[in-house]
Amino acid sequence: MKVLITGAGGFLGGRLVHALLAGPADLPPITSIVAADTLAPSVGDPRVEPRTGSIVDPAFADSLVDDEVAVVYHLAAVLSGGSEADFDAGMRVNVDGTRTLLEACRARGRRPRFVFSSTVAVFGGTLPAVVPENYVLLPETTYGIGKAIAELLVGEYSRRGFVDGVACRLATVTVRPGQPNSALSSFVSGIIREPLAGIDTTCPVPLDTPIWVSSPAVVTRNLVHAARLDPLLLGTRRALNLPGLSVTAGEMLDSLERYGGREARARVRLERDERVARAMCGWPAALDDRRAIDLGFVRDSSADAIVRAYAEEQAAR
Repeated sequence: MKVLITGAGGFLGGRLVHALLAGPADLPPITSIVAADTLAPSVGDPRVEPRTGSIVDPAFADSLVDDEVAVVYHLAAVLSGGSEADFDAGMRVNVDGTRTLLEACRARGRRPRFVFSSTVAVFGGTLPAVVPENYVLLPETTYGIGKAIAELLVGEYSRRGFVDGVACRLATVTVRPGQPNSALSSFVSGIIREPLAGIDTTCPVPLDTPIWVSSPAVVTRNLVHAARLDPLLLGTRRALNLPGLSVTAGEMLDSLERYGGREARARVRLERDERVARAMCGWPAALDDRRAIDLGFVRDSSADAIVRAYAEEQAAR
């Protein structure tokens, strides 16, 4: 089976490449992965074809999709902080780029499974404690607006039979290794990653701020699972609330302290950032993920397990 991944050079894209190469159960053997990004991904496997370019470019997008591509993972995006800082870049990549890639799939006429990485930021306004999957989309950031538009495009291209799409609303992925990224939620990883590395950091939101989170391992596993879904079970509702855990910033720090001790927690000071706090407080505290669970997606067991898994993965490197 041939797979295309956009955003393959990013954190989740790289993990997804390796997960697919490992040969997941219930998927045909992976014969080829087209790994596309603005910077060429480096993977030492002959089955991986690195491609460098932007999906905003119709010629580049068209060159990525051929008659053998069975699954498209569309992860490429300008993240929340970047979209707020540069409206045009956010709309160009997150909306126009998605449409361009969908058109490339449509032109082939093969109807590949199209897995789109969406976000909890498609929701906004006055929200219930647990947000249903079919709740009205009222995003309050440029990033959320772009992703909501893209969700509708994936649904429409699926309705018309151009692709077999599923929009996966991902929780905030934590704990991400490496350097902070431009996501407004980047601090959720930072308040664990930096203290465990002996680095002081800040928490920009009140400790009672609820956050919908999922670990990198579980998100990757769920993205792989999205390629297996029976379209008859999806029906016409092509957007899914992927599973997550609802934890507060304070509960994440409690988990940090249980694993890293008081010294690690003391490295985090409260320093409110109004821009980040406003965005995070406008995102859902929890999503109704029962349909995704029924479809075979999974969730993390606890915040403690997320912190422990990150620390153990870093220790093994």
